[in-house]
This record gives sequence, structure tokens and C-alpha cells, in this order.
Amino acid sequence: MTRFAKWSSVLPTLALAATTAYAQQPVDDAQVEKGAYLAKAGDCTACHTAPEGEPFAGGLPMSTPVGTIYSTNITPDKETGIGRYTVEDFANALRNGEARDGHQLYPAMPYPSFSTLTDEDVEALYAYFQHGVEPVAKENRDSDISWPLNMRWPLNIWAWVFAPDEVGFTPDASQSDEWNRGAYLVEGLGHCGTCHTPRGIAFQEKGYEAGDEDYLAGAELDGWYAFNITSDEDHGVGDWSDEQLVTYLESGSVPGKAQAAGPMGEAIEHSLRFLKRDDLQAIATYLKSVPAVSEAGPSRFTQGQPADDVARLRGVDLTEDAPQDQGARLYLGACASCHGASGQGSQDGHYPPLINNSVMGSTHLGNLTQVVLHGIQRETNDGELLMPALDQDISNDEAASLMAYLVEQFGYPDAEAPSAERIAELREAEH
Repeated sequence: MTRFAKWSSVLPTLALAATTAYAQQPVDDAQVEKGAYLAKAGDCTACHTAPEGEPFAGGLPMSTPVGTIYSTNITPDKETGIGRYTVEDFANALRNGEARDGHQLYPAMPYPSFSTLTDEDVEALYAYFQHGVEPVAKENRDSDISWPLNMRWPLNIWAWVFAPDEVGFTPDASQSDEWNRGAYLVEGLGHCGTCHTPRGIAFQEKGYEAGDEDYLAGAELDGWYAFNITSDEDHGVGDWSDEQLVTYLESGSVPGKAQAAGPMGEAIEHSLRFLKRDDLQAIATYLKSVPAVSEAGPSRFTQGQPADDVARLRGVDLTEDAPQDQGARLYLGACASCHGASGQGSQDGHYPPLINNSVMGSTHLGNLTQVVLHGIQRETNDGELLMPALDQDISNDEAASLMAYLVEQFGYPDAEAPSAERIAELREAEH
């Protein structure tokens, strides 16, 4: 559904408490604590905290098709943050994408998803950001988008056309309480579709809820691929058990299924691992019900064969190597100490197997490229997870040889591994 009139989506916020009355109320510690949990569930820090920056002080650069924008300061600083926002202002920004001064926010702010937030949750989030976050005096940075593309008025048209025209969450009476909680978290607060749903020509998500075409069917994201998480068994999560899904959301690792890195790894590090198990179970229940969206090609969970290159190359002079052997030698030298000479991984599952690995078995190889070049480093509930980056240690040709070997041996052989030229382009774009 779309917004037929801008003011129509603002009306429900009028039911919230008046600003002066709210300000006169004593701080409700329980409400602030609830808001802190909701902010974790919404992963607010992912966009509003820059690397090495103060929490929620903004400044994180985000690439868009028309240029780079920067996240805003949402600390309670009265001059540079949201300290002067009323609860109505806050609700309007969250649900309708409209800042206090009236300008329309870029849809990088997932307000189409946040439009489902209940009044109670909006008030709890407001209490947290006003009373549970330290104010930081940091000016917001203007976008790098050049004129005339930096004009804001077209964003009002975008919101009119593409944003939902209703606010609040209406439970589906035909579904269980658990399913409805999962729908609220996935479609709304968790805004999973922001990454996992493909975008249209105007950068709009093609769907916002289960049943919409291509909802959660997978999408490219800054060199990464947010995989299909519909109930499709070959490419989505239809063949996962509930326990496997919950474990993945908690830890980012399910041997034989998937390991999280990149934006998904960050979502688990900063958000999902802190959620209550009941909420994670609700998310799993909901995801298993999302209509399946299939993709071309075989299952990404069943590709690859054990390698035997240790025995094959033992004693062979380097000058006698076939061209494809360079990738095998690079694997044995740089990867096998953790993932095993045959790609079987470690017995405890800490270092995942590369056989039947969903990243290796996919036709979308951006994630493999990113992990090989940049590694993985994130905090888990059990400590730090680390995979060394190879970016500074191998040339473009060597990186291409290694990835061609990984795809041929452990992945879908018909997938096209990135060429040395493509890797050079990626490296150039990052500097």
C-alpha cells in the first residue's frame, strides 16, 4: 500500500502523549530499559555510530546510487542531536521519515519498515534516546550528492509513492502470537527487508511484508549479497530447522548451513545476539512461513567435494605446476591450516567446512570475494571470531587463482569466479 496523502500517515501520532506532559513525567527506568532493548533489536547503532565514533553520534558514510550520505546524530544533544525532539517529532521521523524541521529523510533510513512500530514501542525508544544515551555535540555532515540531485523535495514524492500509508502493527488473527511477534520484528523493527529484499528502479524495496513479490528474496548490498531468506529449500531457509535458525541468529554460525560476515555479521554482533530467545524463535517461525522465492541453479547448500591436493602436489616441482595448481597451493598455504587440507573444517565447527558451504555454493560470489580479501572480525557471545584478511598479502592474479580454485573445488563449478581485472577494480574502488 502507498501513501495517498502525506498528512494521513501523521494522524496516528496524535494519540501519543503531549510533549509538555511527557517532559514533566519522571524518568521511567523500566521504559528506558525497554527502549534500550528495542534499539538493539532495531540495530540503530549499525548506521548511527561511525567507526571509532561516539555511540549514536552519526557520521557513518553510506553509498547510494547518486552519491554518499552520512547518518545523523541521534543523541539527546539539544543543538546537534535530537534533544529538542518531542515524542511526536520522534514518531514522525521514525514512521514517516520527516525530520523535526520538516525536511524528508533519505530512505536509507528504513522508515517504511518502522512505520509498523506501535505507539508503546515508539515511546520506549524515545525514553531511551532521551534518557539512556549520552549527548554528543557533533554537527551532522551534509551529503556528497551534487546539485540538483541533492534537492530534498523529490524525496516527498518518493515517500508518497512508495512508503506504506498506514502506521502501527495489525496482528494477523489467523496466525499465532509467536508468528505475529516474528512478523513485527522482521517486517518492522528489525527491517530485514532493507538488505534482503531487492530494490526497484527508484531504490524502493519491492515488498515490505510476507506475500509481496520478491520479499526477502535476496539482494546486492555494497559488494555483499544478502541471501534469500524465504522458505525456499534450495536457496532460502526452508530446509533449516527452527533451532538452526535460532543458533545462526545468536552466533552467526551453523556448520553445514552458513557463517555470517559483512553486514549480516555486524547485525548479529550489534543486534541479534542480544535478543531474547523467545524473540529469536518468533523470527524463525515467521521466516519459515514466508512464501518461497526460487532462484536458478542447484541448491547452494549441497555443492563441493573434498580436496586431495596435498597428496597430488606433494613432491611436484613448482615449475611443473599446471596453471590451475597455483590456486590449490595458495589454498594449502593460506587457508588449509584452519579449514583443513580437504576443506572439512575443524572438528569442533569453529572453523567451518568449505564443502556444502552456502557461500561457496552460491552463484553470488561477492561475499566470498569480500571474505578472502578482508577477512572476518566480530564479537560473539563466546568471544572474538577472526579470519585473517589476505588483501595485503596476495596480488590480483593470486586472488583470482585462489577464488577460482575455491569455486571449482568447493562451490558451484558453473559459477563465474571474479577475474584479476575485477578484483583490481574492487580494490581501486575501496581506496
